[in-house]
Amino acid sequence: MIAIMFILTVCIVGVAVAGVIYLRQIYSAFSKYGVKHITPLPLVGNMGKQCLGLEHFADHITGLYKKFPEERFVGRFEFVNELVVLRDLDLIKQVFTKDMECFDHRSPFSESDSFFGRNLFALNGQEWKKMRATLSPAFTGSKIRKMVPFIMEVGDQMTAMLMKKMKESKTGYINIDCEELTSSYANDVIVSCALGLKVDSYKDPENPIYARGRESATFGFREVFMYFLISNLPSLAKIFEWDILSQSCKEFFRNIVLDVIKDRELKQTVRPDMIHLLMEAKKGKLSENTVKSDEANTESAKFEQSAIATRRTEYVLTDDDIIAQILLLYLEGFGTVSILMNFLLYELAANSDIQDRLAKEIKEHHALNVGKLDYDSLKSMPYLDMVISEVIRLWHPSIILDRECNRDYDLGKPNKDADNDFIIKKGTKIIIPIHAIHRDPQYFPNPEKFDPERFSSENKDKMHSSAYIPFGIGPRNCIGLRLGLCEMKAITYQILLNMEILPTETTCIPAKLCPSSLSLKLEGGHTLRLRLRAHT
Repeated sequence: MIAIMFILTVCIVGVAVAGVIYLRQIYSAFSKYGVKHITPLPLVGNMGKQCLGLEHFADHITGLYKKFPEERFVGRFEFVNELVVLRDLDLIKQVFTKDMECFDHRSPFSESDSFFGRNLFALNGQEWKKMRATLSPAFTGSKIRKMVPFIMEVGDQMTAMLMKKMKESKTGYINIDCEELTSSYANDVIVSCALGLKVDSYKDPENPIYARGRESATFGFREVFMYFLISNLPSLAKIFEWDILSQSCKEFFRNIVLDVIKDRELKQTVRPDMIHLLMEAKKGKLSENTVKSDEANTESAKFEQSAIATRRTEYVLTDDDIIAQILLLYLEGFGTVSILMNFLLYELAANSDIQDRLAKEIKEHHALNVGKLDYDSLKSMPYLDMVISEVIRLWHPSIILDRECNRDYDLGKPNKDADNDFIIKKGTKIIIPIHAIHRDPQYFPNPEKFDPERFSSENKDKMHSSAYIPFGIGPRNCIGLRLGLCEMKAITYQILLNMEILPTETTCIPAKLCPSSLSLKLEGGHTLRLRLRAHT
């Protein structure tokens, strides 16, 4: 018995010592090369406060960014994995454009066999290049132009319901949950533009597509935990088939897409939406229309046309590829766009002078164009573009961009006093802290202030070319940016044309992020007040 106890004690002590040595080796990865970082805690690294819901991820990254102002890059530990956070804008441009071939891996889901593993976001290397070239013609201005009527139809449907409620209200106004409003709008737009289906989620929030959308876009404890497991243990994720979406949710979206494809093929239906364009790509019939050379440069929110988009490709889409792209488009449209619209409405409510100026531009445009609103009209309102560009700067929903290094890479010296270059190893992740860069006073004076004038024609060209990152940087920038911008501009136009947006007694002013939320969300929620404009 004593011998057994002795052996167990030796084993426990041995495991503990081995664990300490292992963690010490991992957590010294930056120190021995002079790379500044916050001292990690055992096992959780620098994730302690996030795991306990005490600090929002955006505040954590911004704090790390600000702590070492003289560094070109700093270190961070996500549990037991080392990550490099880039601070220097010239280095960011070099890594994400010139040396993009070394950092063409992006998603933790690429090891998984789930739908995530087949979408454009998750693919890497040559597979990504072929898929990007295949899909790019579906997202040109000429294609999005034809979808604007679908967007307007959803907006008209929603604003009619809001105006009806206001007219029936004894107070003349209504208080709304912006998260509910914008998510239902984003859902209905993306369902129409992607699948050609019509729903009214604001009127009927229990419709099955919207219900599944809320489930898939809601990051509760399970989803957050699973995300970090997949992100940090991708090989195990493949073995055990871990996934963020539930099996029932995946099957629901799979069946919806396959039913639409089957119905389109049976009835020979042609509608200029995403499912039609992807079906054309599957047949090899999708081509990129010629667009005006200046189309990409008329808005403050910068477009970067990837050279990859213009290359011809022999990539053949399968039904599973189409399902994966539609699901990605849906989740991005549901989550990303609704977050931006939440904060757009919030900032307009909190800054009445900006709202009044924007409403004036919208009313003048409405009168000048006799109520007509199309793709060209949405691009012809400069102040609307300035406002949306500033919302994206201040409340970028991604918080960070990440890439995985696919070979050893020399980042150079971490600071001017360092003796040696820092070589990051293959498999190491790098991060661009978008939220922090967009709030750096070096690039954006008085960064916490909501100031659309930063993006006026006189001021926007004075910015550092890499300081504003609205849709990513380099060839892997956001492919759906035009569609997202059209959504935001259209609903802003439709709301401000007829309504005023006001704060309520519970509106969080000044803004403070809810620390327990993984996405951008204000403490106390996003409740605002709507009332009819005097002229209606």
